Amino acid sequence: MGSFSAWHWLIVLAIVLILFGRGKIPELMGDVAHGIRAFKKGIDDEKDGNGDEDRP
Repeated sequence: MGSFSAWHWLIVLAIVLILFGRGKIPELMGDVAHGIRAFKKGIDDEKDGNGDEDRP
């Protein structure tokens, strides 16, 4: 029951490619990157004091 071998990772990769297709994976990664950028921008706005102070 040790760690996964290279064959295990190849099988997992093949299943992911079959399920999501080649075009869907870059789209998903782009959405993740967009979310991370938005999160970082929100954190920076809070640090700079540019956040919405009007909110309760």
